[in-house]
Amino acid sequence: MTRHAGITIAGLALAALIGICIGSAAYTFSFAEGTSYLSNDPKACVNCHIMRDQYDGWQKAPHHANATCNDCHVPHDLIGKYYTKAEHGWRHSKGFTLQNFHEPIRITPESLAIVNNNCVRCHEGLVSGITEHTDAVRGLVNCAQCHARVGHGPRN
Repeated sequence: MTRHAGITIAGLALAALIGICIGSAAYTFSFAEGTSYLSNDPKACVNCHIMRDQYDGWQKAPHHANATCNDCHVPHDLIGKYYTKAEHGWRHSKGFTLQNFHEPIRITPESLAIVNNNCVRCHEGLVSGITEHTDAVRGLVNCAQCHARVGHGPRN
């Protein structure tokens, strides 16, 4: 007895559902200029309107000539960098789609830890004596507590 694979309504519905999901994801990625987020270009950060104030502040800030968004906001190892970019992208797209994000945008504790690690990494020679004075509760230096305007400049 030979068995032939047949197309069932359930199989057709499943294929259509998978196709719709893949098509929707591809359209969204294209519409949101997803590939731009893989670059180091700070203009990618303003693809989303909520980041305009941070981008404008960065252009007025002391680090504008020396650091891009990625220099401060993502780890510098290849896997950590793209994992963090993917996590940020997922969180941001979910928040904007469901309209449940805080405005003005806030940095998460995990992202703040990345920023602080990058501050210390770049300024190690300057801050080596200071890093001994860490936040006793979380065990980290919070550079942004005193130097918030260094990265994003004055708000006008």
